[in-house]
Amino acid sequence: MQIIQLPPLVILLAFILVIVVLLLIRRRLAARGGPVVRQQPPAVQIGNGQTIGARDEQDDYFATAETPAGTIAVLADGISGLANGRMASTTAVSTFIRQFMNVNSEREIAPFLSQAARQANGDILRQLSGSNGGTTAVAAIVCGDALHWGAVGDSVIIIYRKGEFIPVNRKHILATVLEERCLSGEITADQARGNPMRKRLINYLGYESFESMDICEEPFRLKPKDKILLCSDGLYNGLTEIEMDEVLGRGMPPYEAAEQLIEAIERKRLKNQDNATIVILEPAL
Repeated sequence: MQIIQLPPLVILLAFILVIVVLLLIRRRLAARGGPVVRQQPPAVQIGNGQTIGARDEQDDYFATAETPAGTIAVLADGISGLANGRMASTTAVSTFIRQFMNVNSEREIAPFLSQAARQANGDILRQLSGSNGGTTAVAAIVCGDALHWGAVGDSVIIIYRKGEFIPVNRKHILATVLEERCLSGEITADQARGNPMRKRLINYLGYESFESMDICEEPFRLKPKDKILLCSDGLYNGLTEIEMDEVLGRGMPPYEAAEQLIEAIERKRLKNQDNATIVILEPAL
């Protein structure tokens, strides 16, 4: 049998023709709604930053996760001055994230927050075995334009909206009680401001008398470009709102904003700077 050898130029032209035909077929399929896969932007952009400050140990801990029910961020601040702060914060965050994996719909979020807080409190107490320890905790869950949240202690959730800082939760510290007593006329404003124990926590995880965490009665409705900030006290005590606005007002992605906020704290070199942690969520509304 005789083998016919084609000139190299003919082979090259045939190869080019095949490529052109394949490209035309792909374009036609795309025009008809064919199987051309496009990568979708994330439903929630996430950024985080952390510094140990002037402490010997990092007692802050955080984590984020995404499921069909929504995107969750949890931040816990182990109580400074008490032993086992790191254990308490890690246990709290791990418990919330683990239990959130079983949440399948938005209506399950409120029961989840309540149950996770009780479980975390019990787990911490068992590990403490009578020793001192405890942690704050804030959890934010984004479902579309709805923000569900839970909080215990003095870590905070704040909405940054067009230069305005909107507080979401109240702090569980003695100062909150003193302010309420001042408004009711039980004590004077000077007595409320001058109390040396005003920053003392009155509710936290790992507390024998813990009953529940604050949970939103109705979800907070988000608007486009809103940023959800989860902050430990080392963050909001280390920076003023003006300093935070200088960073957040530039409209950069959450991961860049979080890094720059932490850098701003570290540049101050404050003598008593606490652990500072921030998690930023920005839904794509």
